[in-house]
Amino acid sequence: MATIVTVEDAYPGVDAELLKKACHGWGTDEKAVIAILAHRNATQRKLIREAYQDMYDEDLVKRLEYELSGDFESAVYRWNLDPADRNAVLASVALRKEHRDYRVIIELSCTLSPEELDDVKHSYQCRFKRSLEEDIASHTSDDLRKLLVGLVSIHRYQEKTFNHEEILRIITTRSKPQLMATLNHYKDEHGCSMTKHLKDDRDNGYTKTLRTTIRCMSDPIKYFEKVIRNAIKSSGTNEDALTRVIVTRAEKDLEIIMEQYHKRNSVPLDQAITKETSGHYKRFLLALLGKDD
Repeated sequence: MATIVTVEDAYPGVDAELLKKACHGWGTDEKAVIAILAHRNATQRKLIREAYQDMYDEDLVKRLEYELSGDFESAVYRWNLDPADRNAVLASVALRKEHRDYRVIIELSCTLSPEELDDVKHSYQCRFKRSLEEDIASHTSDDLRKLLVGLVSIHRYQEKTFNHEEILRIITTRSKPQLMATLNHYKDEHGCSMTKHLKDDRDNGYTKTLRTTIRCMSDPIKYFEKVIRNAIKSSGTNEDALTRVIVTRAEKDLEIIMEQYHKRNSVPLDQAITKETSGHYKRFLLALLGKDD
């Protein structure tokens, strides 16, 4: 369930004009930017971008990137991209970090439909002139490479003893319903989840990524709640992870993730974000949560 509160009778041309005014002059009117963009769905935001381009012969996303700064700029920038393009950017950033964040690849492959993942891969190719599989392969090796490349391969969605070759084959070639049935059967058979057994097996980047994959696939809501919880609990808030989950889930299932967070932590997510963030970045996130301050 989505959290953003949209304005149904908004006019793209009017919004484009208001955003132009917000970016005009000596200082940017960040509150106006939040008031408009945090209350428009993906289709509306696309129409605003098109109207802005037609009216002012200028790319709105690039304009906002220039006008804003810090975590607020990053959140607004990602929010305003088309979902497939946004996910392509997230994947590229994750692969090029000094400490690569394979969770992003896992989230895309485990929570998107085959059609959505195909759109992401197309956007990635258009934007970066390389395939997503190529970039994953160039930044990984061995079993980790096989796992991540296999996860983003479309064929894994087609209906078609405990060792890693067998796990890789199953994880990268089975549909989600098949995988869930396999994982449930494994737990019934062994009295323990596969992730717990994997934790005792090999403690390296591959098994950590494999455990994360299974958790994201098994219970996305619980998985994303944990990503947010760890982002807020970390020594210094992990704004990148916090932004990623809120921006990518705000039009999908963020309300359920918020409920899970409240249940798990006995604190509403909006209160936690209010405590751990500040300024226009905080206001923007709260607006996407449907909790304008």
